[in-house]
Amino acid sequence: MNSIVRAALRINGFRPLLSCTKTSVYAKNAVQQRQLARNFWYMCNVRNDHSTVSSTVLKSPSEICSCGCGKHHVHSKAEKELVEFLTEEILAERKAQKVKAIPTEIDGFKATLNGSEITLTKQADKETVKITFNVNHTVDTDGEPEVMPNMDKAEIGELKSKPSFKIDLIRGDVTVCLVCSFIGPNEQEEGYNDIFGIDEVSIYSGSWNEQVYAVSGEVIDSYLYDLLMNYLEEKGISNEFVEKLSDYSTAYEHSAYIGLLEGLSKFASAK
Repeated sequence: MNSIVRAALRINGFRPLLSCTKTSVYAKNAVQQRQLARNFWYMCNVRNDHSTVSSTVLKSPSEICSCGCGKHHVHSKAEKELVEFLTEEILAERKAQKVKAIPTEIDGFKATLNGSEITLTKQADKETVKITFNVNHTVDTDGEPEVMPNMDKAEIGELKSKPSFKIDLIRGDVTVCLVCSFIGPNEQEEGYNDIFGIDEVSIYSGSWNEQVYAVSGEVIDSYLYDLLMNYLEEKGISNEFVEKLSDYSTAYEHSAYIGLLEGLSKFASAK
């Protein structure tokens, strides 16, 4: 069951849209996601077999709430089932967790974590390079395979976080802002091996405001686009770096997901 519900939720999920104005705007499809989760819960988790539930749950006396909280009949059936499932899921996710401690930097970029948002900053001469992205709604499975109830995590595919990210190149009070996103394998142009592309470019003095002009990466001159990509590579933002950014985002998102599960479990088991 490890992450099947989670993968089902995310296969049809949405990637956050970034602009130089706001770091994220999220599209939601809550009804569809809840229905997918519920379908997989009943298909895969109508539990006659509780073999993976912790011993605390299995060995609780009949007069004690079966969710393992140690209290006397204080939870509803739905709450008990939720806590039982979360107990299993948290153990499974922790076992699958590849990175236990989130690094404080990537290739010279210092990381600042603020909830779901990550900022990577590097100082070079009189210029500051700042990369900002948000891990919410950024996880998808490689290849987006069809998910079946009996599939395990390895068959579903690795969950990777591929966020859109904003790059600010700051000199004095002038900022060049480039919004970038990952390119899918079917979207790459012939002769190019870039894994990310430029979606938007703008430049402004002081703080950003609604009057700042921005141009889409799709309409700028192709030679200018290539020069900007080369410029970013000189700043350390290459394919290799962006792969590491994805790995970092994946590890942090997974950690945040486990934290969410633990918060849900605590909330459901408390009275």
